[in-house]
Amino acid sequence: MGELQSAVDALAAEDLTHLFGPALLERLGPLLVLQNGIAAEVARTVRQCELAGAAEHDGLKSMASWLRGHAHLSTPEAGRVVRTGRALEHLPATAAAFADGTVTPGQMATIAPIAGEEQRAAAEAQGVDLGAVDRALAEVAQSPAHERLAQAVHHYLEALDPDGVEPDPTEGRRLSIAKHADGSVTGRFDLDAVGGEKVQAAIESIVQANRPLGDDRTRAQQNADALVQLCDNQLAAGTLPTLRTVKPHLVVTVDVDDLTDTGTTGPGAARTGFGARVSAARARWLACDASISRLVMGPDGLPLDVGREKRVVPPHLRRAVEQRDGHCVFTGCAAPTHWCDVHHLREWVADEGETSLDNSALLCERHHTKVHHGFRVERQPGGRWRTWRPDGSEILIPVSP
Repeated sequence: MGELQSAVDALAAEDLTHLFGPALLERLGPLLVLQNGIAAEVARTVRQCELAGAAEHDGLKSMASWLRGHAHLSTPEAGRVVRTGRALEHLPATAAAFADGTVTPGQMATIAPIAGEEQRAAAEAQGVDLGAVDRALAEVAQSPAHERLAQAVHHYLEALDPDGVEPDPTEGRRLSIAKHADGSVTGRFDLDAVGGEKVQAAIESIVQANRPLGDDRTRAQQNADALVQLCDNQLAAGTLPTLRTVKPHLVVTVDVDDLTDTGTTGPGAARTGFGARVSAARARWLACDASISRLVMGPDGLPLDVGREKRVVPPHLRRAVEQRDGHCVFTGCAAPTHWCDVHHLREWVADEGETSLDNSALLCERHHTKVHHGFRVERQPGGRWRTWRPDGSEILIPVSP
């Protein structure tokens, strides 16, 4: 152990700043192999500790609890190491590849379930050669098709119990959303295969239908925009279940002075229905195509008067704009009409721009945002739309010969 520690210390003392790509990669490759081999030794040692009851020496019941307390591993990670150590006894081919460093700890954890007590008993009862399965999975793990390892293990485990009860896949579905101080949200979801397929199909349909020229978004950004568009479409359709007697919609409350003062961004001046704070500039963008209600507030913060809701862009005008423009008018974009807002070329609330066909333009959410951040669209007398960047240069699409 002393020699190993000395070797690690010597590696850590090396200056890497003078090395370039090829040399760095040549150094990294062997380190990854050694890392896998050390992980294999850790798992093997943990198993021997478990068999010897070593955790009791430190007053603990199990090696999983020892790893959590002494090695600062998380509960899932500690369990993974313990299960891996147990599996090594029954999977010699995979264990050898793990020790050689050609199988990773993650791959070992994926294969380990086939060596569980119930799984071994089922294999023996059905005359399955576990050694052959072990060798086959070890080959998959080390092959170019290593990404299929989890699928191969899953198929094997399903085959061990072909007549088992079909589980309810929806029981494992999870969706959690965390809101941050600036109103933005992050989240994660877990879906079964069918549920995941539905979500992917819906998002992919919008991604593929919205690929404007010059689009430099990453795939992750495209997916996120598609998810927002999917929800926007549903909210606009008016077919979602009601919430407290009204159809669900985006609600924003902003002071009238912040709404009309286009000279300032007004950070945090507006509040959404779910409690997020957005800028007055963002509220002005939303007000382009929305329903507006006037609330008069008293000195104690209570409403004194609530005006009737009024649609900024009435339905008949929207139909006319859709008929004229046909799609998002931003150069290079062809997003369909039902994805678009009606944008006021001259802001109705600040510039006294009238709500009329001549003062309207159809813009998808992405490009509506761009126009409220310095880009500009303009309709020529002949009906052609042109787009300018914030620096005054025009966005032009080369004409094919």
